[in-house]
Amino acid sequence: MRTRLLFLLFIVLFGGLLMVSGQAGGGGIALTVYNDGAALIREQRKMNLEQGLNQISIRDVAATIDPTSFSFKSMSGPAGAIVLEQSFRYDKGDAAALLAGAIGETVELSLSADERYSGELLRLHGEKAILQTGAREIQFVNLHDISGIKLPAPPADLYAGPTLKLLLNSASAGEQTIELTYLAGGINWSADYNIYLADDESALDLRGLITLRNRSGHAYREASLKLIAGDVDRIEPEADYAEERLMAAMSAAADESGDVEQRDLGEFKLYAIARPISIEDEETKQIEFVRGADIAAMVTYVFDSSPAFHGYYRPIDYLEGRGMHVAQVRTHLEFNTGGASGLGADLPAGRVRVYKADVDGAVALIGENIIGHSPEGEDLSLRLGAAFDLTGERTQTDFSFVSRLVARESFAISLRNRKKDEAVEILVPERLYRWRDWQIIESSAPFVKADAASIEFAITVPPGAEEVLTYTVEYKFPEDN
Repeated sequence: MRTRLLFLLFIVLFGGLLMVSGQAGGGGIALTVYNDGAALIREQRKMNLEQGLNQISIRDVAATIDPTSFSFKSMSGPAGAIVLEQSFRYDKGDAAALLAGAIGETVELSLSADERYSGELLRLHGEKAILQTGAREIQFVNLHDISGIKLPAPPADLYAGPTLKLLLNSASAGEQTIELTYLAGGINWSADYNIYLADDESALDLRGLITLRNRSGHAYREASLKLIAGDVDRIEPEADYAEERLMAAMSAAADESGDVEQRDLGEFKLYAIARPISIEDEETKQIEFVRGADIAAMVTYVFDSSPAFHGYYRPIDYLEGRGMHVAQVRTHLEFNTGGASGLGADLPAGRVRVYKADVDGAVALIGENIIGHSPEGEDLSLRLGAAFDLTGERTQTDFSFVSRLVARESFAISLRNRKKDEAVEILVPERLYRWRDWQIIESSAPFVKADAASIEFAITVPPGAEEVLTYTVEYKFPEDN
């Protein structure tokens, strides 16, 4: 170890450092993009290195790079080159960065064509440049107002773009193929789905698009692209754990048989794009990845005005002011993602827009919603909005104690259908929130027990008619209440 350190010191003192540009050569770029705005970028480059120490500046990298995730690998062999030091600089070329190396020098600052200040730059303080413009005159100039800067000499170490600086030790001179891998932010993807509902609302067509957004400060051209659907745990700002998962993703080989191939990657879903993709900085690009036609579907209506249930923490044994409550009947679109329904695909989280054609053939948007990650075979229910021709109201008609620890509560729920020629079935969920020991002692319609705290009615309302649902629930409260 000591011999190696003495060798490096000898090179630094007597041989100097050889500057090698990171722009030389080129190679393929591979992107693996996650839902959360993180991407793993891997690229290969060819570089001419000298034997011994080489100092490399690589400028064409993402501005949002996580420097702690950067890794370097020589593809020419394990003894090809190793990284001794690495750092990241990005001065962004603003006024403060340009002036930072000119303190003590005479500079000229232009605010407009008619307003200029010239003098010795004393210091930078906050958002101000402090100039001595005369023997007894100090001028404070707002950095954000500066439109031009005249310096005595160009800055020697200005990093106007994101730059990786590497100190390498190469075992031999000559051309080497190296691989750079790093995590970057500002690149993310989501899914957007367009659904076209049939006239009779019994089937739908679905088209899924990958929406890829690049806000990383760098363009990627002719890159191989993989997308990961799922929620990956990440530690901020460190990325060691996430990097292991991302590295595993990059090792999966792409299948060129289709435009987009879906496959499993551990507990996540991986989508590999078979053709190279180019995306500029600040660009949004869409790629189709799933399509289904004539998928079995059903439109349902739900009247839900029952109080929210937050758990049985203590009995609610007192009368609450629950008079008449008017609420909307909500419209839902339901379908299954399995093969039996006609789709047979996993649907990553994203936005869903539902359209339906009018009598003249023009489509109109009838609903928009968000879905979570939905594996194949999952039942989906999309809320589309309020039904215009359906209304309802819920009224507490009675609350009384039949004994010290037994209470009864009654409700009447009125449902009206103003459609002229269509009967509708309306689902009515009711949450029995007062206490866990309950039973329905009277009901005007059959119901199902949805879970330990709720029941559900299905009421058919003829066109132009009104149906009234009534029920009574009995609660038994504990002695130690």
